[in-house]
Amino acid sequence: MTTPRDAPASRRTRANGDGTVYQRKDSRWEAAGYVLAPGNTRKRIHVYGTTRKEALAKLTEKIANSNRGLPAPSAQGSLAAHLTYWLENVAVHQLRENTHTRYTACVNRHLIPGLGKKKLTKLTAKDVRTWLNQLRTTCQCCMRGLDARRDQPRCCASGQCCRKLLSPLTLTYIHSVLKSALEHAVREEEIPRNVARNVRTGTPRPRRFEPLTADEARQFLTTTNEHRLHALFELALHTGLRKGELLGLRWEDLYLDTGTATVRRTLQRTTAGGLTTLPTKTRASERRIALPTRCLHSLKHHHEQQKREHEAAGTTWQNSGHVFTTAQGGPIDPTNLTRTFTTLLRKAGLRRIRFHDLRHSTATLLLEQGVELVVIKELLGHAHIGVTATVYAHVRLRLQRDAIDILGNALDNPAGHEPTDDDPPLCGVTVR
Repeated sequence: MTTPRDAPASRRTRANGDGTVYQRKDSRWEAAGYVLAPGNTRKRIHVYGTTRKEALAKLTEKIANSNRGLPAPSAQGSLAAHLTYWLENVAVHQLRENTHTRYTACVNRHLIPGLGKKKLTKLTAKDVRTWLNQLRTTCQCCMRGLDARRDQPRCCASGQCCRKLLSPLTLTYIHSVLKSALEHAVREEEIPRNVARNVRTGTPRPRRFEPLTADEARQFLTTTNEHRLHALFELALHTGLRKGELLGLRWEDLYLDTGTATVRRTLQRTTAGGLTTLPTKTRASERRIALPTRCLHSLKHHHEQQKREHEAAGTTWQNSGHVFTTAQGGPIDPTNLTRTFTTLLRKAGLRRIRFHDLRHSTATLLLEQGVELVVIKELLGHAHIGVTATVYAHVRLRLQRDAIDILGNALDNPAGHEPTDDDPPLCGVTVR
């Protein structure tokens, strides 16, 4: 008597829940079975193969994933459709406006042209890695068609590629945007896993900055002494506040009697609202800091100067409440502040740096004076002390080298000093 186990594989009766496998009229094999679906429901899926073994293996993998609690993908559209949906319906409510604008530019400029036609459920880690490698080595001037839109081509169209490649930091940013978009698809159970997380882009080198030395900082403050915004530049160098945090300060945030200030908001220019007051960059950025005595004197002098400007402006005065304003009382545009800062650097005879480098100058000078890293972290408003340690690693390395040199000098015998009979003898101490 022939048992089901002895029967051929093609005729063997499958157990309940194992699905069915059969051959189609076009000679392909089709396997169907029930798997876990989003919403804790079950649905019937169909997989195909050129042989019975191939179709059965695909079905077995789907059922195994279902048994582990992974729902079957529900997305049917392309990656471009998902990215558009994510930007318009999800990210717009979670990101600051300027961050959302950068994400949108990244998606439209790189992600959709490169991977947009891929099906969301068919995207693999190999696809992402291959595309990133291509992006890393391809001239962006030619990939984005910039050369084709010129009146006179001067890149690949003329046979002379400019090799305008993306920086490692930009590649990491593009990769992080893709990971964020796919992570939302995982949370909505449209795909079982985030394949972009399995791709390693490497850790880019931190952006190099050139902070001011102590002599250069003094020279810069001397040049700004007669400027109407001298208090702003002095506060920036002494406290390390960001540009938006300085421009977002209100008089109600300053406590000149106790010598403290509370950082609650930041001033930014957005595409939709123009100059807008927003919350601080992170929760840790909302902080209370101590004000140096020099800054207290400068702020009191600035307050008196602002009163005189108010009287001179008369009815045209804009009572914005900000500490640092224009001559008419309105908020200062960050771009105009950068332009003023560059002019003052040129007047002082200093090299051109970014305004944000004043913040780096504060941290560097504090480190060189032996201030603890945790104090600098609280002053700058970093979310984690690891951020402070990473950004200023080169400064800590230089301080370590100086400390090692000091120790080496202490261990060496001073010049001209020879041991005498009056010197106490070296002795061993018993350690318990």
